[in-house]
Amino acid sequence: MNPFQKIKSAVNKCQRFFINRSLQRKLTNQGMTVISANCVGAFILHDLHQPFNSPFVNLCLSPQDFLRYLQNMDFYRTQPLTFVQTEKSYPVGKLADLEIHFMHYHSEQEAKAKWEERLKRLNLDNLFIMMTDRDSCTEQDLQDFDQLPFKHKVVFTHKPYPEIKSSFYIKGFEKRGQVGNLFEFSGWNGRKYYDQFDYVSWFNQK
Repeated sequence: MNPFQKIKSAVNKCQRFFINRSLQRKLTNQGMTVISANCVGAFILHDLHQPFNSPFVNLCLSPQDFLRYLQNMDFYRTQPLTFVQTEKSYPVGKLADLEIHFMHYHSEQEAKAKWEERLKRLNLDNLFIMMTDRDSCTEQDLQDFDQLPFKHKVVFTHKPYPEIKSSFYIKGFEKRGQVGNLFEFSGWNGRKYYDQFDYVSWFNQK
């Protein structure tokens, strides 16, 4: 990181502290369960100082595997987590036919322990679903997500999809062809890309 980047990072982190404090005060729904296809959900919960009441933390699934999980949640919730050997530097788990990438875990033991611990905290009466238009996500995947029978669901997209009711267009990734890292700062004001979505009001709908 060059000196300019260090200054920008320090300015953003300082302002982010106060943004998070404000968001935490506005949040009236506490302890929600967030199931997210990637790290976005965990970053948002961390900003809000909320517990991880879901095993979907610091990991990712392909859009197709994530959709299969949501379409058959009762089945997959009862399946044991196993692991496969890969050339990845992190553990890769299997949940029946689904592949789960535990990118931020150091060992299979740690990933399995956290998965099982957080799985017990699932609260389907306070459930919120997040997906992101990236990692080879197709328009059919977006349509399939839109048909899922969950009251609170959102898919972040890199361009407008007015026909997808659960989509939310995140500005800034139009030229990339997919959504980038939503947890990155989008400028100098402490705001992250996912702040374009009013997730506090969304959670407060419960």
